Amino acid sequence: MFSSLLLSELRILFSRRRTLALLVALAAIPILIAVAIRLASSPGTGRGPAFLDQVTQNGLFVGVSALVVAIPLFLPLTVGVVAGDTIAGEASHGTLRYLLVAPAGRARLLVVKYLGAAAFCIAAALTVVIAGTLIGAALFPVGPVTVLSGTTIDVGEALLRFLAIAAYVAVSLLGLSAIGLFFSTLTNVPVGAMAATISFSVASQILDALPQTEWLHPWLFSHYWFSFADILRDPVSWASFGDNALLQAGYIAVFGALAFGRFLTKDVLA
Repeated sequence: MFSSLLLSELRILFSRRRTLALLVALAAIPILIAVAIRLASSPGTGRGPAFLDQVTQNGLFVGVSALVVAIPLFLPLTVGVVAGDTIAGEASHGTLRYLLVAPAGRARLLVVKYLGAAAFCIAAALTVVIAGTLIGAALFPVGPVTVLSGTTIDVGEALLRFLAIAAYVAVSLLGLSAIGLFFSTLTNVPVGAMAATISFSVASQILDALPQTEWLHPWLFSHYWFSFADILRDPVSWASFGDNALLQAGYIAVFGALAFGRFLTKDVLA
């Protein structure tokens, strides 16, 4: 029953035009970056996102540069839209009552909705990296990659590391998905839950940038978002990956419990 419910949720989620439009918009980010650099007379050394200077020498860096651009706003925006719609969207369309009538149960439905949002996090990160790799290979030379430690790795290992970076970014968004799920249980208006989730992301990044709140930084879910650069060292440093995963797990536990408590007592009238 659970697996069939999850498969149904994933099928509905990724067949929606809105979801496809969000993924297309994310894929457009590395394409725009690559085309702009290709048409420019110079790569603009010292300006732009991290790794941008490396694109003309190696097209594999397009995906990583696009992630740096997408992480502060575009990825949280798309995740906020999907996570904020999980419960509130069903309520606004009048389908939530019918889902609860089925033997799925509220707890199981909540878990399925969260897993659907988590699947979108994975798809979103992969979309940016894969689109960046393909357009980079089409417009620029591709060869061995020089990592941040100064050593060189072959293309195969570089591609594996870029997939690991995509996994890192996907994990980074799981806490935000749990926050969006909680906000989605508070209202029957999806736009409100989406706006609250995105605002929460912006607030976390602002606090993380203020030296006056340095004591709070390690507890902010956005604190480790850019630490994926450790994967481009030799040897790879996995410490930040573990710290990030632990932090996101804490947000999942807290906001998942809040969402469960709210949804368990939520009156479903439509």
